[in-house]
Amino acid sequence: MGSIKDEVAIIGMGCTKFGERWDMGAEDLAIEAAYEAYEDAGIGKQEIEACWLSTVMAPVIGVSGTIAADSLKLGNIPVIRNENWCASGHIALLEACMGVASGAYDVVMALGVEKLKDTGFPGLGTGRGMHPVYEARRTSPGSFALIAQRYFKTYGLSIEEGRETLAKIEVKNHDNGSLCPKAHFHNKITVEKVLKAPIIAWPLGLFDCCGNSDGGACAIITTAEKARDFRKDPIFLKGFGISTDAMIPHFRPGFSWTSFDALKTSSHKAYEMAGIKNPRKELDMAEVHDCFSITELLIYEDFGFSARGKAKEDVDSGFFTREGGLPVNIDGGLKCFGHPIGASGLRMTYEVYKQLQGKADLPERQIKNPRLGLAHTFGGPPQISAVAIFGNEKG
Repeated sequence: MGSIKDEVAIIGMGCTKFGERWDMGAEDLAIEAAYEAYEDAGIGKQEIEACWLSTVMAPVIGVSGTIAADSLKLGNIPVIRNENWCASGHIALLEACMGVASGAYDVVMALGVEKLKDTGFPGLGTGRGMHPVYEARRTSPGSFALIAQRYFKTYGLSIEEGRETLAKIEVKNHDNGSLCPKAHFHNKITVEKVLKAPIIAWPLGLFDCCGNSDGGACAIITTAEKARDFRKDPIFLKGFGISTDAMIPHFRPGFSWTSFDALKTSSHKAYEMAGIKNPRKELDMAEVHDCFSITELLIYEDFGFSARGKAKEDVDSGFFTREGGLPVNIDGGLKCFGHPIGASGLRMTYEVYKQLQGKADLPERQIKNPRLGLAHTFGGPPQISAVAIFGNEKG
């Protein structure tokens, strides 16, 4: 596989407040995110040569690149719409990076926008069944609940031990998100509250499942050589990996229910490009796709943050907290910051970008001397995983 390590850099980013944005249309969210990114990069819209737009719920905000072209008045430049389930934002970002690395463009934009609340989207997978065999009225909480049960059984955890471990992940994420002004939720929770919450799909309760949000996020990318012409502290792309697994792996013989090939493959590709041998020790932070608490737990192991079957020990020790050895989801993750599908990958990158610059929105949220950060999204079916690694120094 080729490499574009240190060939492109992010010079500006913007992110809206996430939540139930009944006061804003999709166009307003696009403007809010893009104009923060323009100001951050010190440029105007006339300098954007191409735009990659990420959005999933097309009936609400139009087809093609309409939302970006119309709301931002991006006339007579390419606007490429991207839809890859929950990984859409990262795919748009990485396509924009490849557009610059190819030499076709000097300055481009990746924009993610989603208005889930206006769709009435329930988030439970209700109405699925697009394929009579593969889908079979499957729900997302139902699938990940089965994964949680298998994980507990495989690694010798009682239901009580397993649920408490997952609860600690959600307590961490809500504690982190409560400090983020732009996060959807600001409520700190306790393990007891998580365990007493209504069950959505056993053993997953209300706090084990991320909510639905509106929001937008934006990145402006240029070549690494030109990046410091725009700002003194650009953030460089170190590596990326994308993996799309065929079919739904749940129905494939040999699927373990405790690991996803797409997660392992995408992360290993990103590590290879970035030159990372030991992610647990070399990464300073990670934003990962916690659509459900059990998903975050699996990611710890599939990404090499924890040894196989040993993630519980790291959760119990606080290894993934803001003060731990590898802070994960320090803005609250999907669970607390929110999950407007097309915007999430760019929102995660926004947090990495700000942390690597030492510019977290509140001093108490800033981690100490970060050098490398990872951002990740995971969606489907079929399962697609996208990983991007960024650094604040050009190699």
